[in-house]
Amino acid sequence: MKQKNFLVTIAIVLATLIIGCADDDFQETVGVCPMVIATNPADLATNVPLNQVITVTFNEEMNPSTINSTSFIVTGASTIGGTITYSGVTATFTPTGNLTTNTTYVVRITTAVKDPQGNALQEDYLFSFSTGATLQPLVIATSPTPNETGVVLNKIVSATFNMPMDPATITTTTFTLKQGANTITGVVTYSNNTAFFTPNANLTANTVYTATVTSGAYNMAGVGLANDYVWNFTTGTIVAPKVILTDPENNETGVSVDKVVTATFDMPMDPLTITDLTFTLKQGTTPITGAVSYSGNTASFTPANPLLANTTFTATITTGAKNVAGVSIANNYVWNFTTINSSGGPDLGSASPFGAFGGNAGITNQGINTVINGSIATTAASTLVTGFHDATAIYTETPLNVGNVTGAIFTAPPMPGTATSFAIAQQALADANAAYLSISPASMPGGIDPGAGELGGLTLAPGVYKSDSGTFNISNGNLTLDAQGDPNAVWVFQTAAGLTVGIAGPTGAKSVILINGALPKNVFWYVGSSATINGAGGGTMVGTIIANSGVSISTAGNAVQTVLNGRALSLISSVTMVNTTINVPQ
Repeated sequence: MKQKNFLVTIAIVLATLIIGCADDDFQETVGVCPMVIATNPADLATNVPLNQVITVTFNEEMNPSTINSTSFIVTGASTIGGTITYSGVTATFTPTGNLTTNTTYVVRITTAVKDPQGNALQEDYLFSFSTGATLQPLVIATSPTPNETGVVLNKIVSATFNMPMDPATITTTTFTLKQGANTITGVVTYSNNTAFFTPNANLTANTVYTATVTSGAYNMAGVGLANDYVWNFTTGTIVAPKVILTDPENNETGVSVDKVVTATFDMPMDPLTITDLTFTLKQGTTPITGAVSYSGNTASFTPANPLLANTTFTATITTGAKNVAGVSIANNYVWNFTTINSSGGPDLGSASPFGAFGGNAGITNQGINTVINGSIATTAASTLVTGFHDATAIYTETPLNVGNVTGAIFTAPPMPGTATSFAIAQQALADANAAYLSISPASMPGGIDPGAGELGGLTLAPGVYKSDSGTFNISNGNLTLDAQGDPNAVWVFQTAAGLTVGIAGPTGAKSVILINGALPKNVFWYVGSSATINGAGGGTMVGTIIANSGVSISTAGNAVQTVLNGRALSLISSVTMVNTTINVPQ
């Protein structure tokens, strides 16, 4: 009997539900009425933010017109106002203002809420939540600090908070800067708990400014500062930066053609203002290309190419160069300098008349067409000069080794060498050694290596050139020396080890070509070891070669004539040549 009564009761309940939710053609389970399935905040949630937006989600699509202030009610100490919206299956209540701290709120969704078929909630749905205590944001640090003086004129003003803030509330309305009643325009940004005010222009010197962060700046919970945060600071006196040192100095002469031009300031500068627009170098009105850098109060201009010799250049630091406070130099700083006097070649002294000098080891000719238009000498005995004759004597010539010296031959005894000719040779060697030292890297520093040791195929302006690897080659083509119209233009080539001109083979000879007024007498080769000139024969070499350990020109068996417009001076070892013409420069 009890089982029968229970089944009857269940049937009555189901019938009631079916009748109450009839004709519902939406996607809910058949026979189930509308209901609330989720809320935010959840029921009994605590420490809810004060700017909380309240949402209610249903199990099916609802009739929006039934969701309003009479069916979606939020009460705390009293009913609070807000805006109600509906989308999808969710109703949203946005309070008119922030909620109150430490308050329990009750949300009621009444049975007036219905689905589009008119099916209503079966009973009012209630849930509650509580807000927490107020966690008030504070400004805990500023830059400049309150009442700071001597503030730089390009200062970015900042305020740091004790917690994350709502970036949307950090604006030019809530973070302001004023000078008296005048508002300073600028840009406000926010990052990592810090707000930044960047003025659109430099501040004024010796002036008091007032910065304010208003109570409209909120944290992520919607809580604002308790009060406006206000502080003052004073800018400093304008101190314009100055150029206190330059290299080269103003009106300096004899400057290396590979000089890096520098200017040193009396205070730290803003590196962003030290550029190729504010640091320039010109030759007359022609700009010199180069790279500008800044380090440790010093700006540097590195020319892209060697400067012209015997030329005056003008360097300028413009008023666009500013210190770290944003203050420019008072006026453009301009200075001049002149590069090395290219007529300053070495003094060969008594070595000047000699087309070949064989140190203390002699001079050898192999060939019947060798001509020395000048003199030759060695401090060795006359027997170590072979294959030559001058107007007064023959030095071990054979029918296959004939060399005509148009000047004179100077050696140590025996005859035809004499004590007098030996003394002349000794003095010439001393003068050649002095000239060698005068064009060394120690005496002429700063030489550059434009072809990484390979001079073939290059066209070079006057200047000092030093091989980084220790050897110079002319093998990829001829070397051209361009005097650019200056008959006094000088070239000095420095190699710690060898100099090799030409390559093997019948077409391997390479030449040095002079253009635009360049002269053989102004070309010098400092060779730390030995020099080999066109070993395959042929070609035209130019300049005075001063080698520590010997010079060889062409090789045995070559009939084609090899020309040296210059000198082959060896300090220790011998000079050898085959069918060679040497024209001593005048």
